[in-house]
Parts: sequence; structure tokens; C-alpha cells
Amino acid sequence: MTQHYMTENLSTHTKNILGLQLPTDPRWVDLASISLEAILTDHAYCEQKAALTCISYIQRYSDRKELVEALSPIVTEEWGHFRAVLAELNKRGLALGKQRKDEYVNQLLIFQHKGGHIEDRLLDQLLTMALIEARSCERFKRLSEGLDDPYLRKFYRKFMESEAGHYTLFITLAELYIPKTKVRARWKEWLAHEIEIMKHLELRGDRIH
Repeated sequence: MTQHYMTENLSTHTKNILGLQLPTDPRWVDLASISLEAILTDHAYCEQKAALTCISYIQRYSDRKELVEALSPIVTEEWGHFRAVLAELNKRGLALGKQRKDEYVNQLLIFQHKGGHIEDRLLDQLLTMALIEARSCERFKRLSEGLDDPYLRKFYRKFMESEAGHYTLFITLAELYIPKTKVRARWKEWLAHEIEIMKHLELRGDRIH
């Protein structure tokens, strides 16, 4: 990846709202526009996995009333997003391809605390979701500004706005159950870890992350 990519100035939206420390290489949008079937397929599965993850958290933490009530509508929303992307594929005469291995998410999962206190595990699970939503939002922003197709720019603008709301929800839930100072300190560690992931991921236009 080029030095220009690594030193590109972050927009106010990316830096102040999302907290991400490294922007997406602007070439990514051009690559994504070449293979709309692939990027829409990957997007569809990302939405599907988000819904399933929220369901798993509801099952795992059923004793945490606020979490259950907050994530229940997110399940519906994420599944609605899956259906919207699927409809877009169908409208364009494109096929839903096979689900791929998500190297970005797999690298995030490696960083999670697996043992120890349940609150540490919960914190990392919520921050993982917050980071995925934040990066998705940043990618959707790129698509909403860089694609040639006016309809798809509006299409991804809506997704960008939704993902930004999800990111803040997961942070809010973490601060509900865990001291805010601990959440913010761990979030900084997650952001630093994500920089290293982004630096070493292959730049491909057939995936959202």
C-alpha cells in the first residue's frame, strides 16, 4: 500500500465520529465498482452475519435486559438490510454468490479476550461489533461519494447512516455494564489493533472489509 494511503488526512466524519485511525485506500471504490456483483454479495452476507451475531448475544446474555431490548430491533434492521441488498442484486440481474472468508473480522476476533472475567469478554465482543460497524460505515461513505451510479450512491448513503447509529449503540451498551474509563481505554487498544489489520490486508474490491 502506498505511503499516500497511510498519511491521507482523515475526514472529520471518520476521525471524530467513528474514531478510526486509518482511512480506506481511495482506490478501493474504483475496484468495488468494477465488480458490483461481488461487492453486493459480500455486503449481503455482512448484513446477515451481523443479524446472527446479535441473536447470539441475546441468547448468551439473556439476563441483561437492556442489551436484549437494544439488540432485538437491530436483528430486524440488519436482516432488512440483507433483504434490501438481495433485492438490489435481483433487480440488476446479478446472483448472490458464495459467502467468503472474512479475514478482517477473523483478525479482530483473535484480539478478543477469551478467558477471564465475563465482563472482559462482553466488553470485547461489544467493541468488536462497534469496530465492524464503524469500518462498514466508513466504507459505505466511500461508496456513497465515489460510485458513478447515482442510485447506488444514495443506496449506500442510507447504509452509512444506519451503521453509524449501530456503532454508537454498541459503545453505549459497553458503558452501561462496564466503567466508562475502562471502555475508552480498551477502545483505544482496539483502534490501534485495527490499524495493523488495515495495513496488512490485501486491497480488494470484492469485499466490504
